Order: sequence, then structure tokens, then C-alpha cells
Amino acid sequence: MSKKNSMKNKKNKIETIEDKWKYEIAQELGLLEKVESLGWGGLTAKETGRIGGLITVRKKKLNKKNTEG
Repeated sequence: MSKKNSMKNKKNKIETIEDKWKYEIAQELGLLEKVESLGWGGLTAKETGRIGGLITVRKKKLNKKNTEG
């Protein structure tokens, strides 16, 4: 995909709850400044895995809450 198409797709992307959580968690872990300066690709595998793991925890809590009531 060309850079032009990539930028176009980013402008039209609908933000999901996972996207919001990703930024919230990055901020909680003190990684938001790093993400803003280097992008998501600038994170280590450990940092990315931590964010992904915490997103999974939030999804499970949300699903549990929705099935209970």
C-alpha cells in the first residue's frame, strides 16, 4: 500500500473501544510520550504485549459485565 493510501485509510478509520483503551493503557504505563514520538512501532515487544494483555483483561471484564446483567 502506498503512503498516500495509508494516510487516507487512517483518516477514515472509525475509532474502536480497543483503540481508546490502547491509548489509555499506554498513558497509565507511562508510554504515551514514547508512542507519540516514535509511533506504536517504537515500543518493545514487552511493552506491546503488556498493553495487549491489559486490553484483553478489560475485554473480559466488559463481557462478564454484559452477560451478568
